[in-house]
Amino acid sequence: MNCFRTFLILAICLFAGGSSAAWRPETIRVALIKGAETLRIDGTGVLLTDGRGQPLRLEMPLEVKRTREGIAVNGRSVAGLVASAPVRVTVNGKGYRGLLEVTAADRGLLVVNELPLEEYLIGLINCEISSAWPMEAVKSQAVIARSYAVYQKLARRGAPYQLESSVMDQVYEGCDVEDSRAARGVQETAGEVLSFDGKVIQAFYHSNCAGHTESSERVWGLSIPYLRGVPCQYCQEANPIRWEQTIPLKKVEAALRGAGYQVSGIRELKVQGRNDSGRVQEVGVSSARGKVSVPGVAFRKALGYGVVKSTNFELRVSGDDCQIAGSGSGHGVGLCQWGAKQRAGDGFSYREILSYYYPGVTLTKGYGQ
Repeated sequence: MNCFRTFLILAICLFAGGSSAAWRPETIRVALIKGAETLRIDGTGVLLTDGRGQPLRLEMPLEVKRTREGIAVNGRSVAGLVASAPVRVTVNGKGYRGLLEVTAADRGLLVVNELPLEEYLIGLINCEISSAWPMEAVKSQAVIARSYAVYQKLARRGAPYQLESSVMDQVYEGCDVEDSRAARGVQETAGEVLSFDGKVIQAFYHSNCAGHTESSERVWGLSIPYLRGVPCQYCQEANPIRWEQTIPLKKVEAALRGAGYQVSGIRELKVQGRNDSGRVQEVGVSSARGKVSVPGVAFRKALGYGVVKSTNFELRVSGDDCQIAGSGSGHGVGLCQWGAKQRAGDGFSYREILSYYYPGVTLTKGYGQ
């Protein structure tokens, strides 16, 4: 579905019914690109200003470059760039709603998208899950993504942006991935967030827990009442739940050294203990420099989240390689997305799904303060 059609659906949904009047419109600032040296911006009916509110009259498309002095747009030096359009503005071929701000950062260019929070959520759904999943799972994703965004906005008040558009926060790729089911999931939960003790929660979530979600203190060292591990058999049929990696020992060694561990000439890697969710507590590393214990969370971070997909894994050294086989994907804290999909398929409502993965929370209407 194109961006304009989705915009009309959203507008009809939000303004035709009286329920949306109970909550105030909210915007969010999302960092789309950090560190790029060049950008291409295009669109129809695009309005441009120089970052100081002065209009710019430039031929589209725009070629934006980081220069020694700041920014050059089509060869013209400007203090900054703000672009908006009735429907969408494209950055490097991807369409976005709202305002696009381009500024010179310490390294390269920073592109920030400021737009209504509810529209942001529609563009997020198909980046985090599939809108083809059961609608109660889509609605669950809308609520937790909204809750996480509101929490981050409050926590990063005054910052240039409140969210990254990557796995560092929530994956967001603009309006080109919107569709009517994503819009429905957002509209039917409009303004709803999860709260604990009267405050919007930090609604962490992950792809697949492989049987048991994880408590926050085991990942980040901080005990949060609503982020307790719970059994989850609902994601067991997810594909793929199992994964395997073969990594040269030299690469493992370099990664651990880069993380500050004194290892050289690794001889053995061994799992040392698991917690009650089945995840690795520590990895024992034997090398020519002695033995070192690395927390499972730190081991995963050092080798890369895309390589060690969860801390539920086994290790085996074979010749000059390390073989890692594991289950699940993500840090394991909060809602399990594949578990939520199955629960929705089994007939559970989004309210029931959310209360299971976030014990003690309340579903409220409003964005908090």
